[in-house]
Order: sequence, then structure tokens, then C-alpha cells
Amino acid sequence: MAETTAAALHPDRMLSVRDVFGIDSDLKVPAFTQRDDHVPEVDAVYRFNPDVTLAILAGFMRDRRVMVQGLHGTGKSTHIEQVAARLNWPCVRLNLDGHISRLDLVGKDAVVLREGQQVTEFQEGIVPWALQRPVALIFDEYDAGRPDVMFVIQRILERDGKFTLMDQNKVLRPHPYFRLFATANTVGLGNLNGLYHGAQRLNHAQIDRWNIVASLNYLPAAEEIAIVQARVPSLADEAGRELVAKMVAVADLTRKGFAAGDMSTLMSPRTVITWAENVEIFRDPALAFRLSFVNKCDDAERPLVAEYFQRCFDLELKESLGLADHPE
Repeated sequence: MAETTAAALHPDRMLSVRDVFGIDSDLKVPAFTQRDDHVPEVDAVYRFNPDVTLAILAGFMRDRRVMVQGLHGTGKSTHIEQVAARLNWPCVRLNLDGHISRLDLVGKDAVVLREGQQVTEFQEGIVPWALQRPVALIFDEYDAGRPDVMFVIQRILERDGKFTLMDQNKVLRPHPYFRLFATANTVGLGNLNGLYHGAQRLNHAQIDRWNIVASLNYLPAAEEIAIVQARVPSLADEAGRELVAKMVAVADLTRKGFAAGDMSTLMSPRTVITWAENVEIFRDPALAFRLSFVNKCDDAERPLVAEYFQRCFDLELKESLGLADHPE
């Protein structure tokens, strides 16, 4: 990993939460003037959830360990990254999939060339690297991590957050502006509804070490419509709004169907944006719907999905090998 610039070792200014994030609060948050390669790009059209934003800002301001929980597609990781982007705070995101090992986090011995000679030296993993720098480290899909990996993380969740490298006989103290975040679908409860295969039940003692747990749910329809229109400018006019409103209505029906147990999957805001982008390509909302969502559904559930579409678009989807689209 590239080194963080010396000029960015400490925040050097304070930003108004009201001015930067549009939240009615007098809070000031530390920020950096200079950007480095690890600062996420600013998404100018990103819309912040006020409560979740304040929770994340508390992490940056007061070194709180913050976990953001919610269903897929709600923008949990992006929310943290976009806060960091506006603070010019270096940010590294690590997906805790089943292939991430303890050695990946801690580090391992590796053979390297030094002056033409092969020598063995310790190469630190992502945790000790980030711990010693003013970096926001995000553990993405936190509840999908392997048990041996999760216990590595547990120590840095303590208030002092010291981290022991046993192979090196070293104890690392966290940088004053190291910050730790996580995103999770289930808050350590496991795959209760069958939606998140691979999600683990987590040790309650570890969950208890997170100072703040924020919940990010799907947005009100008006806000979701505005986000989709911002992402797909060709749908930004009044006709586009009418179309996107129907798309969001279909998505809302899938979410209600999932909550009632009628559906095994649902449309996230990410899926709605994908659908809108595909409408831009194919110029056909029904075809784009099939390619964006219907083909991901179980065959037995497709008639219900077709009913949702018919209710909102007044178009009937006839089911054959695929779904053929015909107006009444």
C-alpha cells in the first residue's frame, strides 16, 4: 500500500455539519485540507440519511466504533465512503469474504529481494498498516467473516485498541486519527431469513464492543425517485419522474412481498438504479425489468412479480420460457 502523505497525518480544519451535509446541527467535524490516493471520490449527487450520517460523523469526531446495519443495496458502505470523501479522510474498504484469512489481516513472512539477495521479511497486513495511519478502515460484510478472522478484529475494538504482532514481538498503538467502521446485513444474527447465505452468527461479546450501531433502511419513495433520476439524467424530466415513480412502486411491492414471506428476494435501490440504466439502453421498461430483476427470481415467484409490474405499469407480463410483454 502507498504511504499516506506526511501532510495528512492530522486533520487541519473543522467543517460545519450543517454546511457540508445539510443536517440541522451545530456540530463541527475534523477534516483534512489535502487529499491522498486513499480518499474516495466525491459523489456529488449522493443523498445522506441524517441519522446515519450523524452516527458516522460521531465515529470520525470521537473515535467511536460504528457499525451500519441494513438490507442489501441501501448504500451502507457508500454512506461511510461519501462522508470520508467530504472530509478528505483516507479510507480503505475490506470485504470480509470467506477467502480473507488471519494472515491477510495481520501479515506474514514473505521472501523478497534485497540487493540481489533473497531474504525473508515480515509484510504487515491491512490491520497493522491502517492502525498506524490516519485511515478509516471499513470492514464490509462484517457478519460474513470467518471466526478466526473475527477474533483478530476483536482486540482493536477495545478503547485503547492496541494490537499485538506476536510474530514480531511488537505492540502497536493506534494512530490518534485511525477510525474503524463496519457494515453488516444481520448484526451478527446469522442467516435467519435465508436471504444472506454465508452470514455468520457472531460472538455477542464482540458485537457489544461496537459503540454505535446505525440502521440504514430503504428510503421514502420520493427520495428514492430523486436518487434514481440523479443517477440516470435521461430520466430527470417530468416524464422520467413518472416512469421512475412506477419503478419504485414495483420495488416497494417486492419489499412488502418479501416481508410477508411471499417473495424470497427483493428489489434494492441498487436494482432500481440498474433497471433505470437498462431502460436508457433498451428503451423498454418491461424488457429492462426482465433483464434487471425478473430473471433473478425463482420461477415459482415470477407470476407474482408479473402481477406487481401489471399493477404499477398497467402492462401484463405473459409467462412463457421468459416473460413476453404485451399491453392490454
